[in-house]
Amino acid sequence: MPKKVLVIVVAAVVVIGGFLLLKPKSASPWDKIPSYRPHLDHASFFPDPIASGQEATKQCLTCHPDSSKEVMATAHFQWLGDTMQNPRTGQEIKVGKKNLINNFCIGIDGNWPSCTRCHAGYGWSDDKYDFDEQTNVDCLVCHDRTGTYKKGPSGMPAKDVDLQAVAKSVGFPRRDNCGGCHHYGGGGLGVKHGDLDATLDNPNDYDDVHMGRHNMLCIDCHGGKKHQIMGKGYSVSVNPQNGIACTDCHEEKPHADSRINDHTDAVACQTCHIPTFANRVPTKMVWDWSKAGDDSRKDDVHNYLKIKGEFVYDSAVIPAYEWFDMTVDRYLLGDTIDDTKMVDLNRPRGQRGSPGAKIWPFKLHLAKQPYDKESKMLIPPVTAGKGGYWHEFDWDKAMGIGAKLVGLEYSGQLGFVETRMHWPLSHMVVPAEQALQCNDCHSQGGRMDWKALGYGADPMDVGGRGK
Repeated sequence: MPKKVLVIVVAAVVVIGGFLLLKPKSASPWDKIPSYRPHLDHASFFPDPIASGQEATKQCLTCHPDSSKEVMATAHFQWLGDTMQNPRTGQEIKVGKKNLINNFCIGIDGNWPSCTRCHAGYGWSDDKYDFDEQTNVDCLVCHDRTGTYKKGPSGMPAKDVDLQAVAKSVGFPRRDNCGGCHHYGGGGLGVKHGDLDATLDNPNDYDDVHMGRHNMLCIDCHGGKKHQIMGKGYSVSVNPQNGIACTDCHEEKPHADSRINDHTDAVACQTCHIPTFANRVPTKMVWDWSKAGDDSRKDDVHNYLKIKGEFVYDSAVIPAYEWFDMTVDRYLLGDTIDDTKMVDLNRPRGQRGSPGAKIWPFKLHLAKQPYDKESKMLIPPVTAGKGGYWHEFDWDKAMGIGAKLVGLEYSGQLGFVETRMHWPLSHMVVPAEQALQCNDCHSQGGRMDWKALGYGADPMDVGGRGK
């Protein structure tokens, strides 16, 4: 008589729509979340008043001698990250905020003191900044626990900051440390990203389930070794190297229903789990620089500013959906444009069926920004700096100075062209019960434009499936 073999299967039994499903138990996502050592009270290490940010850093280096060198090697300090081949010249170049154009405040050259308020360093006021000086690293901006630390022009501490009190308070970064810059990118609260704003400093469950219900920190997902913060900002990045993903913690097929799991081959997690963005703080969706300089209009931060032009803000926005393989085509300084149509500054690559591509949610930011009508090039004007548009309201002068700083020529033929930026969404994840349901996408008038996504019709329609 054969021996009996006892096989034990550990599973969760789930009933959905009349189907009995077995979902094997797996490691908890919490197993992937790092732990932090208890906070060390630094008060005794800073017994005397501190006169400058550089002096604070110098004192930090006495116990943390490698920290500045580690930070100086990062994109947070260099404002350069990915290496790519310039399609026009064939040269390998590093790209980042330091040398790329966007369609918000456009570019940093000539505008350094204003832009570098959010630099992780001190004193970047011109193109001669010393990136090798260790005391130029700003330790306090990421480690302050008082909530009082603020940066001013060129990244210097604001004059009313008590540097000694801040230095005594330091600990590992919290959400408000990261948000002090990232929630205010583009010159105001929630302006750039749409899925990052100050509601995430102290969120509820529906602002973001990770940071609200589970009280997670930015560094739980983005933390890296030796100050190399992980994650990609595709406004300044072109590939997924050093990126993070939902599947760093969650399973590739996390759902009890196999029909939903099948979606993960072609649909990003974020698509279903971020139904809307900018839910409590409006985000800028349109910026028209061509309307700037009008003395007859009243300044209103959400509609019009003489120095910046006309805006459109929106909240609780339904994302745009496009295929995305985690790489982008990037406009580089010196590229020519077709000024008869929309100019994409960071077009996501990918289409239906292409390797690695999934349907992703995006914030689309549209703008009209200045360019040279003769050379067909986008020119980053000087705005906040000397001779800049914000001071003299002279576009030709601002464009001429800006062109010279980046090594381009300006013909004097000013125009304004429509541009678009794609901002992939990964924050403001709602609780599972608030995620998109079948009918949100697969119904008459649903949110997906199936034809634009490469389908003949809704793939769930009779006759449309597989087209």
